[in-house]
Amino acid sequence: MRVWCAFLGVLALATLATPATASMKVCNRTSYVLYTATASDAHSGINSQGWARVAPGDCRVALPADLSAPAYYIYARTSRAHSGAARAWGGDKPICVKDTNFATQNAFSARDCLSDDFYQLPFALVDTHHLRSWTTTFSESPALATLQQAQIAGFKRLLQDLGYRIAAVDGKPDPAADGALVDFRKRMRIAPNATIDDLFDALETEALKTATPSGYSVCNDTAKAVAAALAQRQGTTWVAHGWWKIGAGSCAKLVAELGSIDSLYLFVQKVNGPPLVTGKEKFCVADIQFDIEGRTNCGKRGLTEIGFLETKVRGLPGFSAHVGEQGLVKPLPRQAPRR
Repeated sequence: MRVWCAFLGVLALATLATPATASMKVCNRTSYVLYTATASDAHSGINSQGWARVAPGDCRVALPADLSAPAYYIYARTSRAHSGAARAWGGDKPICVKDTNFATQNAFSARDCLSDDFYQLPFALVDTHHLRSWTTTFSESPALATLQQAQIAGFKRLLQDLGYRIAAVDGKPDPAADGALVDFRKRMRIAPNATIDDLFDALETEALKTATPSGYSVCNDTAKAVAAALAQRQGTTWVAHGWWKIGAGSCAKLVAELGSIDSLYLFVQKVNGPPLVTGKEKFCVADIQFDIEGRTNCGKRGLTEIGFLETKVRGLPGFSAHVGEQGLVKPLPRQAPRR
């Protein structure tokens, strides 16, 4: 996750003047799907929350309220669906975040985050000029001068991520790219009246299935939040960990590096709902966040025994488990459009 800090882009800032819609708004003038987090100074500490998804060429309200705090901060990262190096836009203010959707507060005097699943990223200070509303526009290149150009480039980048032959990721209309999008819609059986948002959602979801970042990630392709638990063998001991709450359309990295691990065992269920990923390998779990050694005598230990699914990861630099309504989802085969 920390590799996002390697590229710090430029923030282009503009005002939003309508008092009736006082808020902090985020616009994406890049070719990447962005996930943004915001933070603000409060009386007792720094409030931070994320992640708001903003498609190329789109704008979204990140904070729907008057901007009355003493200071505001912002950070953005590119979607894991994109191939190549991850990019991030930020500054030099360390603020606590975590991989999945979050809202938290840290005291001004705190040197570390509240728990191990949080870590710090460098946010940029947003000078709102004490206005009630403000728009922050993330930009990638002077060549993408408008939101419409960013939208065109965004479609091209995601199609390229899926293996289509795209001549250039730019904001210029391109018949070949249009043909690739038509081919994708046909393969995915996307309705003729689908919106721009629907198309970006479908493209990102499919690209995520083929992306393999380092480590072990779980992606939630359902419409509701899920809870995941993971088990593995550590030396001569079996250990189970949980729970990671993963919002709809989000991913969480459960293991940073796979190293010499042969297999990891996964259980996923809807939050307050039925299991989605389960298997024959039994491990102990608890109702609250847990790290449990051993996989026997669960009942006698006041724990619950459930079945985990083995996922083999030996020799892989990265593994992404995509979870749908029917369990693990197989990715759409990469296929260039017919000429």
